[in-house]
Amino acid sequence: MTSETQAAISLKPDIDDLVPSEELAKRAAPQFSVGDTTNLSSFPKVLRRRLDNFFSDANISPKAGRAMWIKIALGVAVLAGSWIVLYTLNPGSWKFVAIYLLSGLAQTFLLLNIAHDSNHNAISSVRMVNKVLNYVFDVCGINSYMWRILHHRGHHSCINLHGEDDALTGRRIFRFTPHEPRSPWQRFQHIYALFFYALFSIDYVFLRDFECFFFPSHGYLKRTKHPIREYAILFAGKGFYLSYMLVLPVVLLGKSPLLVALAFLLTHIIIGLSVSLVFQTTHTVDNTYFPASRNEFDNGVYHIFATTADYATNSPLVGWLVGGLNHHIVHHLCPFVCHTHYGSLTRIVKETAAEYGIPYRQNPTMRRAILHHLVLLKRLGSEA
Repeated sequence: MTSETQAAISLKPDIDDLVPSEELAKRAAPQFSVGDTTNLSSFPKVLRRRLDNFFSDANISPKAGRAMWIKIALGVAVLAGSWIVLYTLNPGSWKFVAIYLLSGLAQTFLLLNIAHDSNHNAISSVRMVNKVLNYVFDVCGINSYMWRILHHRGHHSCINLHGEDDALTGRRIFRFTPHEPRSPWQRFQHIYALFFYALFSIDYVFLRDFECFFFPSHGYLKRTKHPIREYAILFAGKGFYLSYMLVLPVVLLGKSPLLVALAFLLTHIIIGLSVSLVFQTTHTVDNTYFPASRNEFDNGVYHIFATTADYATNSPLVGWLVGGLNHHIVHHLCPFVCHTHYGSLTRIVKETAAEYGIPYRQNPTMRRAILHHLVLLKRLGSEA
């Protein structure tokens, strides 16, 4: 196996304070023979070996191939092209809104397909390539540096752990875990959920990033001393985004501020709903587990299987649109592998889980996944 493959498959991330290293997991687990399928503790090692062998046997890179680079080129072309059309043709009001919304769809596509992978160094073995592509977050109004910290330290290292997993931060609007106190208004959270999800990206653009930098709530953020350059990038990125999205259409194209604001709001409804539902349906559904502590499982692989659910894995279209995040178990097992490989790896996961009797959680369609997410919200809003 090449060193590139090992780096991509390894559970040990680049940032400290995440999931335990694979070496520590090996020390904690009892020794066993790969052929001994009756020993439940052999499942993590056998699964890891089979995932590794997929790349070594086929002699392919776990990083981006032609399909991924085509996706990158397509997403960038649609986003850049939509703004070139706006500023060169200066279309009328309804055409302006339509093209503006097209740029919003392109931003959604880029966030799910390119920014997320680059955040995990999954696109290229050259770190600078990933770093450059990670600025897609900033182009879309979200600070790439803070997203990286929250996503790695506040999610991948502590999936579905109340008080630690940033994805479970409901700001008292939502109750996402049974370990969180219930508020009376949360009995309606399954009803108002989609409304607040539509505001997800607006929250990041105007509030969340600044809160995390200047008024952090998580302990690891309070302990982190952010480099000065990241403060500069925060303000420069926000200024750039708000300029090309809000200011320039008014100043250069003479569009009504109300029209531009409406187009901006509609764009973020698309982005907010899409990104929220893609992620929420992978961990907060009615058949996933919410551990009380990090120590409930002997191995991180079991933690992933208990707290994570896939959906629509037999739909190439869904996988193509959502950046493979519907294959979410594989994503957590192999975070440094490009998502274009997830379909093949998920088949290995399903077969190995069935062989060892490990529950594999999935919903056949995204619609069913959304339904089961709302069922969980209703249950958590009603039960103490």
